[in-house]
Amino acid sequence: MKPYAVFLRTGCSLPRGLALTQEPFCERWLSVEDTTAAALDLALRNADWHFMWLTEAHSRRGFGRTVESARKKAITLALKKVPERFNAAELSLIKITKYLGFQIVRATLHTRQIQQNASVGLVDEMILRQSAIS
Repeated sequence: MKPYAVFLRTGCSLPRGLALTQEPFCERWLSVEDTTAAALDLALRNADWHFMWLTEAHSRRGFGRTVESARKKAITLALKKVPERFNAAELSLIKITKYLGFQIVRATLHTRQIQQNASVGLVDEMILRQSAIS
């Protein structure tokens, strides 16, 4: 997993015609496999949507016997800290520390929001509407 990787909350709305390869990552989150945050931002802007960068960041550590298991644990823990009202996150930093027999990975995610409207203030209203429809 490289920095600038993107994670989408399950059920995240995307513009029609935007095809992304998404793989389940952990409970309620998908990993976008075929693009970076910058490329996704450009694709969304071309569709008149917005990929908003929020100042909120979440950093967590994961421990494991392999770098991959420690990385997944760290990212999963950080994703759990992304508030429910936001639908995306961008991996901004991965720091790996190796010790004899185990690995420690620190992952930092920035909260992002994908939406058609330009105002983040409309996020709560959109969530309320979607839950009323469900």
